[in-house]
Amino acid sequence: MYLKQSLEQPVARYAESTAYGPLLPREAPLAMPEQSLGAARDFDQFAPPPTAIRMHGLFERRLFLVIGSFLLGVAAMLEMMRPFAADGIGLFDIVLSLLFLSLFSWITFGFLNALAGFFVLLGNGPGLSRWFTRLRLPHRRTAVLMPIYNEETAAVFGRISQMSASIAAIGGQDLFDIFVLSDSRADMEPQELAALHDVRMISPVRIFYRRRTENIARKPGNIADWVRRFGAAYENMIVLDADSLMSGPAMALLASAMEERPGVGLIQTIPTVVNARTFFARWHQFAATAYGPAASAGLQWWSGTEATFWGHNAIVRVRAFADSCGLPRLSGPEPFGGHVLSHDMVEAALLRRNGWSVHMVSLPEGSHEEFPPTVADHSVRDRRWCQGNLQHVRLLATRGFHWINRLQLLMGASAYLTSPLWMLMLMLGMVASLEGTNPAFSAPPAPWLIALTIMLLLGPKVIALLWLTVDERLRQSLGGGRKLAATVAIEIPLSMLMAPITMVNQTMAILDILRGRPVGWVPQRRDADGMVLKDALILCRLHVAIGAVLLIPFFIGAGGAIWTVPVAIGLVLSPFTAMLTSRIDIGDWFAGKGLFAVWNGPATSVNAVYPAGKAAMELAFMRRAAGPATRP
Repeated sequence: MYLKQSLEQPVARYAESTAYGPLLPREAPLAMPEQSLGAARDFDQFAPPPTAIRMHGLFERRLFLVIGSFLLGVAAMLEMMRPFAADGIGLFDIVLSLLFLSLFSWITFGFLNALAGFFVLLGNGPGLSRWFTRLRLPHRRTAVLMPIYNEETAAVFGRISQMSASIAAIGGQDLFDIFVLSDSRADMEPQELAALHDVRMISPVRIFYRRRTENIARKPGNIADWVRRFGAAYENMIVLDADSLMSGPAMALLASAMEERPGVGLIQTIPTVVNARTFFARWHQFAATAYGPAASAGLQWWSGTEATFWGHNAIVRVRAFADSCGLPRLSGPEPFGGHVLSHDMVEAALLRRNGWSVHMVSLPEGSHEEFPPTVADHSVRDRRWCQGNLQHVRLLATRGFHWINRLQLLMGASAYLTSPLWMLMLMLGMVASLEGTNPAFSAPPAPWLIALTIMLLLGPKVIALLWLTVDERLRQSLGGGRKLAATVAIEIPLSMLMAPITMVNQTMAILDILRGRPVGWVPQRRDADGMVLKDALILCRLHVAIGAVLLIPFFIGAGGAIWTVPVAIGLVLSPFTAMLTSRIDIGDWFAGKGLFAVWNGPATSVNAVYPAGKAAMELAFMRRAAGPATRP
């Protein structure tokens, strides 16, 4: 009740902050020139900064992944092409084989990455874990930036309150300042200022607020505006999303690591998923916790000093960012022109181009984010990422990029291109089966190829489970051996049902983009509970139609149907998958049975992620309603 009353207060009451300080600190401008993303610029002027980190063996690691993926893909493709020789290899056969090669190489890369990560974990974790052997406070100031866009105000400032208390608990209140960088609509400003006032009443850390009246360039424009106005006052900035949460110890570890390694420009953490309520979010929270360690260790193993940036839950050296990452507006209209949408990977490449090393690390605890609550919400977010990643294709020739950064940009785009390629291969295979003219679809695939495909698809999960037999603490936190086995037995079929849904969603997103329909900028829904069957059928009508078409070869007895039946079943059942996974009560039911258990780190429980901050805010509202308050 007090929260609602507070958020309805007029903006004029808080427009001039007095008792709790000004809305913004004194400006400390820092130049942030626009960078060239063209192919014709001389970068000999950029020398690596002092004490730049060097990691040995990176070339051999990357060669193992790239060559291994390609060779297994070629072996599978040759097996697919063997029946083609019966009637001569034509253009249709070549197209189908190349599609198969690209898809098979992609899943092989994921398997080899997880396999490498497993052996890294057996060797006592990723190489950069030695950076975080002890907790100490940094000597220089760090800004914590939380860009927001029409978010639920109580949740955002509840997280801020939680982070403020955690920073103060380690004595870092004079070393970290929190900035709320709003791009919200004008009518959201009264709510945000009211919440700012009340959280400042109880916050030991300075919290500042700025709302842009013109939302130029979205989030990267928001961050760039802060850098140009206040960046010179801070050594580092910790960049968050509106649903991010980071503990005080995690912030101190990152800031200290940056001080000790002046050649590092950015450290990206691997956040854990928290606060999952719907079954969809809880399922993905479990999957990230159970399967993530091996995949993440593999990613860190081969990315080395050319790691990528995910745009949140990372610390960045402010001057390096200002000197390197001013993003220009791309020529031409959206979706391929305009402002850089998926800015983070480009910024990582720009930092590396200027000689700064970029790293990815797994923190002991304290770096968290949330996950979309439903299939529909995940699709909306994925559509935005799809456009941004496809935009990267035109940046592959940018002069001065490290070849690994180019590979990462290409992989980001191809992660979405695999969906239409997969669908195209299925459709071509179905046509060939119905016509009965292609020998490759008149007989079942070779048993060894089926076995290899299953191994590569399920291998990363099996590898992750092997690691859980070693990591007893993580295994017990996920419910123990029996509960974990039961959960995986449910999760794998769920993943098989979800994969075709994602394929159709991403294919339609790419078709929309190619038709010149930009994604726009819409607020992301963080909470949901349930979806009626009618809405699920409307949402998945295209999925059901495609699934029915793919079942035609099976019903008429055409060969090759084994490849399409699992996909078709997932598409036909997609409305029920979307409807059931969107419910909170189903997630609660599984939790009550000890299934889909989740781990949130040794110092955090899912109920304390930001509700504790919200509770502190409610207490502040009650105190203010009772009369004048003084800041503790």
